[in-house]
Amino acid sequence: MNELRPKLLDCLKDYSGKQAIRDIVSGIIVAIIALPLSIALAIASGVGPEQGLYTAIIAGFFIAVFGGSRVQIGGPTAAFVVIIYGIVTTYGSDGLIVATIMAGIILVIMGICHFGTLIKYIPYTITTGFTCGIAVTLFVGQLKDFFGLSIEKVPSDFLPKVEAYIVNIGTINWTATLIGLLAVVIMLVWPKITDKIPGSLVAIVVTTIIVQVAGLQVNTIGSVFGELSSSFPKFRLPNVTFDMVRQLISPAFTIAILAGIESLLSAVVSDGMIGDTHKSNAELVGQGLGNIFSGLFGGIPATGAIARTAANVRNGGKTPIAGIVHCITLTVILLVLMPTAAMIPMTTLAAVLLVVAANMADWSSFFHLCKTAPKSDIVVLVLTFALTVLFDLVVAIEVGVVLAAVLFMKRMSDTAEVTSWKYIEEPDVVPGEQEKMLALNKAIRVFEISGPLFFAAADQLLNINSKKYTKVIIIRMRSVPAIDASAMKKLRELVDRAKKKDITIIFSHVNEQPMHVMEKDQFIEYVGKENFKENIMEAISYGESIIGAN
Repeated sequence: MNELRPKLLDCLKDYSGKQAIRDIVSGIIVAIIALPLSIALAIASGVGPEQGLYTAIIAGFFIAVFGGSRVQIGGPTAAFVVIIYGIVTTYGSDGLIVATIMAGIILVIMGICHFGTLIKYIPYTITTGFTCGIAVTLFVGQLKDFFGLSIEKVPSDFLPKVEAYIVNIGTINWTATLIGLLAVVIMLVWPKITDKIPGSLVAIVVTTIIVQVAGLQVNTIGSVFGELSSSFPKFRLPNVTFDMVRQLISPAFTIAILAGIESLLSAVVSDGMIGDTHKSNAELVGQGLGNIFSGLFGGIPATGAIARTAANVRNGGKTPIAGIVHCITLTVILLVLMPTAAMIPMTTLAAVLLVVAANMADWSSFFHLCKTAPKSDIVVLVLTFALTVLFDLVVAIEVGVVLAAVLFMKRMSDTAEVTSWKYIEEPDVVPGEQEKMLALNKAIRVFEISGPLFFAAADQLLNINSKKYTKVIIIRMRSVPAIDASAMKKLRELVDRAKKKDITIIFSHVNEQPMHVMEKDQFIEYVGKENFKENIMEAISYGESIIGAN
């Protein structure tokens, strides 16, 4: 149960007033950083700007209180934009709420079942592929607002979206474009001046003042979305149908896997910054609760945000109290300053996300893998990337994981080998035994199996054959670490054929896992316990005694 115990309870044991001040300051700074990102990510996801703040407040609170990291900051992230946009377009707001809650439930179950360590089995090629794919999709998705294009409804799919941009390229609003470029320049230059105040916030303040004072004809949040709500979100149960749940189960799993990967990756990074170790299963439970309540209060999917978590650490945050203060600060901003956010230019928010997209894509790793990885890994990487861009993240992850698993099994099956054994000088054979092994009776055939014996490699057992004068077949299994049911079926068939030919099969040096499987399958009784020997010399001696007796 300690693995599911929230980090907050551990931190409160030796909490001090000095650390409380640091956490409060850090929480306020991180809230300022989260403010523009939360609004921009919500708009990019196809929902109202308020919903981004709802998510950062509600989900961020539960992630901080119930999570397994000391410094994790939860909220909306760029990784979810593509999938949220697709869900909203197809199923509407109720569909998004249902998918978010379902994803939260899946995450809680994963945490309770101690699946926290299983996230590492998602291949690096897949995470790199879909991360770069998300970055490209997010980047392209912001071009309409960045250039101020007059497009009534932007298609959700990538290629139709690009086509719509090309068709409407003559409607570029050069004033909006210049404001967007100014915002990008500010975000690139400002960190060289100071990192205490986020460049995105400075860009929003400066460009909003310019647009309002000069009366420029540029779309703002208010002109697109109308009056913004400054009230705390209300609890609301969605209209749920069984058919909706059935259709959304796949997107919900994708959201859960994404949330798990990103939050645990963020926790690992922050562990290195503060010298701590997170509780992966408690973190999954915290993420799950955050998503459940985010959905119930009108928010969108959330996870641990690496950039905001790192900013929390850099500004002195060391406990979940900083995450809670971050939520309280955003709540105050929502209740007091939200109407002012209506004046923010849409091109500026697009510029913020263009920079986010550029920073989130690890292109150096992508091209390094393309140059150095095995061909099968390159196929998984490029296919995951292409499917993310051209179709959607659900398809990309499903196909990527299946393809990676199939290619892995192919590589493993290639390592499995059954060869006719010939004596080669071995360190564990004493000189007195060498002559005996060299003078092996021709009625005895020895085969060596190397590598794991599973369904993809089971047919290798067909290489075990006999000659007319063969009376004993010795199967040496010292290099077989594991065996599965398919291989066991083939072994039974092999033993059956041998019995029909009056050939005795002897197994030499069976390792722990294969022996355990054979015991459960009652294969040992089927073959005869006396036909299992510790090493090759015992097997040969026993085989010679059988031939001598006959």
